Amino acid sequence: MLRVIVLGAAAGGGIPQWNCGCPVCRAARGDHPALQSTQTSIAVSVDDINWFLINAAPDLRQQLVATPRLHPHAGRLRHSPVAGVVLTNGEVDAVAGLLSLREGSPFTLYAHDRVLAILRSNSIFNVLNEKLVARVPIAVDAPVELSLPGGAPSGLEILPFVVPGKSAWYLDGTSHPAGEDGDGDTLGLRISSKQDGKSFYFIAACARVTDELAQRLAGVSLVFFDGTLWRDDEMISLGLSAKTGRSMGHIAMSGQDGAIDALAGLGIGRKVFLHVNNSNPALMPNAPERETATQAGWEFAHDGMEIVL
Repeated sequence: MLRVIVLGAAAGGGIPQWNCGCPVCRAARGDHPALQSTQTSIAVSVDDINWFLINAAPDLRQQLVATPRLHPHAGRLRHSPVAGVVLTNGEVDAVAGLLSLREGSPFTLYAHDRVLAILRSNSIFNVLNEKLVARVPIAVDAPVELSLPGGAPSGLEILPFVVPGKSAWYLDGTSHPAGEDGDGDTLGLRISSKQDGKSFYFIAACARVTDELAQRLAGVSLVFFDGTLWRDDEMISLGLSAKTGRSMGHIAMSGQDGAIDALAGLGIGRKVFLHVNNSNPALMPNAPERETATQAGWEFAHDGMEIVL
């Protein structure tokens, strides 16, 4: 069976953000503590023993502590069920958690060459001893079976593919360590069990739904999809930022070009928003935006959510 645990469901900064007094953050600190969420990452397994993380959020240590399935096994002095980490982009909220995995347990790190170049360019990531943590490049549209520590096949396969997006925001105005040309900074994943063929899709960042992406997702059983904002100008209208969602590489949920309309009518079994920003009014349980999304067949991921395929 293919098992998925949502370790964190929020966008960068989590909910509540440490310095934010927006309506959602105030509610999360007050009458609606269930709104509290760490930053986006999931764990995936086909044997319920060995687990692979998709992205390493800054909250990763907290997420591992909160997830008993990812605790060291009893009687082991040094052990972790985490067999590997797959990065879909180089943003802070996807890579910073790697620094919490520096205490000497072997695992494999998978990422596109463009993201690996970002890690190589920053010496702080050298705390991950490459004798224990191999860095394995993944290529667009090339399936790869993930490996267990020691090299045995895991039975879990990923297929990376390009989605519209942008490179990490902290690289704006600087030279990309991998050069300015080429895809790979923003990836989606098809994640599959080789034993029974069950699969799902993970797309935590996406600037728009192209015809190619819509065709790829048609008829799939489960997709986790970028739910950062409700409106493209949401952060501008709230006074939180001068940037639109699309300029940051994130599609809005609503609107003619939004995710709800773009992925309607494709026969997707379950559609789950994650990477939801604290500014998004659809987070509030009784909000009209929430009602619109749920009536369109969407669910909202939450920390600790588990799905078995």
